[in-house]
Amino acid sequence: MHPRKCRLRGASFVAFASQCALANAQDAPPKSPPPAAPPVAPAAQDDFSKALDQELGKAPSTANPAKPGTPAAVDLPGGAQLKLLDISLDVLASLAGSTERSSEMQNLQLGDHDPNRRGFRLNQAELSLQGAVDPYFTAEMHLVTSIESDTGDTGVELEEAFFTTSALPYGLQIKGGQYLTEFGRINSTHPHAWDFVDQPVIFGRVFGGDGMRSPGARVSWLAPTSWYSELIVGVQNADGPQMTSFLGNADTTFPGGQVQNNRELRSGGDLMYNARLLQSWDTGDSVVTQFGMSGAVGPNAAGASTGTSILGADLKIKWQPPKNDDGWPFVIWQTEALRRNLGSDTQAVDPDGIPASGDEFTAPGGTTHDTGGYTYLLWGFERDWIAGLRYELVTASGPSAFPREDDPLRDDRQRISPLLIWQPTHFSRVSLQYNLDFADHLSHDASSIFLRIEFLIGSHPAHKY
Repeated sequence: MHPRKCRLRGASFVAFASQCALANAQDAPPKSPPPAAPPVAPAAQDDFSKALDQELGKAPSTANPAKPGTPAAVDLPGGAQLKLLDISLDVLASLAGSTERSSEMQNLQLGDHDPNRRGFRLNQAELSLQGAVDPYFTAEMHLVTSIESDTGDTGVELEEAFFTTSALPYGLQIKGGQYLTEFGRINSTHPHAWDFVDQPVIFGRVFGGDGMRSPGARVSWLAPTSWYSELIVGVQNADGPQMTSFLGNADTTFPGGQVQNNRELRSGGDLMYNARLLQSWDTGDSVVTQFGMSGAVGPNAAGASTGTSILGADLKIKWQPPKNDDGWPFVIWQTEALRRNLGSDTQAVDPDGIPASGDEFTAPGGTTHDTGGYTYLLWGFERDWIAGLRYELVTASGPSAFPREDDPLRDDRQRISPLLIWQPTHFSRVSLQYNLDFADHLSHDASSIFLRIEFLIGSHPAHKY
């Protein structure tokens, strides 16, 4: 589904909610954006007020009274309903085997929620809340719990919490809060929305194990073209544990071996700025093509005044016949490539902080480059069954304090991943994936196999197409 089908662009808030319901049932984008929205009609505000009164127990439900303990709802045209709050729980669990030990698997599986150890793992349990604030705003929160592979400790983090506007005219929308940066196709989505069970290697190197995200705001514009055309421009804090290519935090180590310098926010130049352009068009009734370009620039802490730039491009083509069985059959080809340019100063590094202890080294300055990407095919060959094949390639260049072929985050790597998915309903999915890794830091090729199960309780926001 295209991003933000649920934008208010009709004549009223009722039309907006009806559009949201339709977006949850469709997997293809509109052929052209609808006209810009006029001011919200008073009737829409009245409908929202009725729903709010029902939620607070001040008024009886209309045609479909809510069950005890569930959000109130108002009937909308076409049988849709507007809910003030949807709650869902999405759980990912896996069983993994590998020719490598669990400690080495964590150098191969760079995603924080990947199956990165032998045996069983709770990859994550995500609690999501989303709903309408009023006729002008919606809001979402995603709280993620997982068990750390190396320590067994339970970790809880607020992954996202943000608002989006729903009534701006001229195709505009504003989003603000803590959110995943809209860069490419993978970074802005959660692991349960990925087709494969693990994060691509280049994303782990460039964006870290949990994706690039930070507090900030962005504005998007849906252009009035005959095809889908969207421009996003945003600004976010450049520091924090999820901003590993920028200011990062005290634990951040940069590609050349440099350690984090103490750089604080002094001006607008110390923030991270990003942009994304997404184009989509239909070819006949069976093929939808999307092409996107993304960029991000900002300071990093590998020097006193150094910076980072990241560029990306992505392509997705989906074939699906007009007459299908709940979406089957289909074929998807998706490709994405990234390049990071990270500047650094020459540094004298003392890892243990004890002078003359023998572990001191000099990290050379300059610009390091990390380049890579993935391409994959998915084939929905029979109702509820999907087969896939992915290929990944990553490389790096530039100055480094250590031999690049010995560094799991800088060596040349290739990966081949066949995949089989059984998805009996929209609320459960079982994936079987095999990874064959060719990495310079390994003395031999590595084979890993993963069995992952996902189940969903409640109503989750529709995934992006």
